[in-house]
Amino acid sequence: MLAYSEKKYRSKISFKQDNNSLLTLIAICLVLFVGLAFLKAVWYSRFPKEEALGYFNQQVLSWFVLPATTGELIRKPWTIITHMFVHDDFWRILSNMLWLWCFGFIMQDITGNRKLIPVFIYGSLGGAIGFILAYNLIPSLAALANNAVLIGSSAGVMAVAVVITIISPRYRIFPMIAGGIPLWVLTAVFIIADLATVSIYDTGGLIAHISGGVTGFLFMWLLRRGYDMSDWMNNFFDWVNNLFNPDKPSRKSKPIKEQLFYKTDDKPYTITPKVTQKRVDDILDKISRDGYQFLTDEEKEFLKRAGETDL
Repeated sequence: MLAYSEKKYRSKISFKQDNNSLLTLIAICLVLFVGLAFLKAVWYSRFPKEEALGYFNQQVLSWFVLPATTGELIRKPWTIITHMFVHDDFWRILSNMLWLWCFGFIMQDITGNRKLIPVFIYGSLGGAIGFILAYNLIPSLAALANNAVLIGSSAGVMAVAVVITIISPRYRIFPMIAGGIPLWVLTAVFIIADLATVSIYDTGGLIAHISGGVTGFLFMWLLRRGYDMSDWMNNFFDWVNNLFNPDKPSRKSKPIKEQLFYKTDDKPYTITPKVTQKRVDDILDKISRDGYQFLTDEEKEFLKRAGETDL
């Protein structure tokens, strides 16, 4: 199911590790959170306190969060990606990043460094699709669609938790506590805590979180049937990285065998048969039977060498 190289991956994750998917995801979320927090402070300094938050949400945050209406989504298509990295509440980002670190660390420890980001993105996209469908197909939610938005990485984290639990449900954490706590127990605690913290009035957000978990399940279902949905995404990321990599191999470079060897039609070696009396007699018999003109170039050369050799 998993690539051999990924099965062999067991090294500890550190801040010095190159191409660390987990740290990349967390860094993106934290940088965006800090940047938006700074802009929010600027807006509070520009507008009256009772109006600042409304202006900030309308003029800044609305360009990053996912709208529920298809018309607004068509006007801001990039929000299908940006919403999964954006948070506007400290406790929400703290919770999401802690859970992402926990499940992401285990995923990288088991599967390597190339599954986490695709699973996170797929889960977030699955949550976004569930969110949009809910507000456009459920009549009770359709009336609220104009003011509904999706924000945060909860759906992506949910997908990561589901995937790693399906891969290794008996993986144990805190081994010093009675031999360790099974991963499925931690996942159950996370799911209960996550769904319990969603507002009872935020049905769309609840559906988004559940959709993220379902997407993680579908990812594993396909993976166990031989279709790895992360391959094309990792290949795309590699291609993008190589665009700015000065050490990348050139597409126009010749194959290594053409770089190291000259092209030639000559054979690398020539087989020269040993001159023997039997071989000479056979060729002479052929001349007497068919004529000299029917000899091959090799036989003519052989006779020439035979004449120069004292048998």
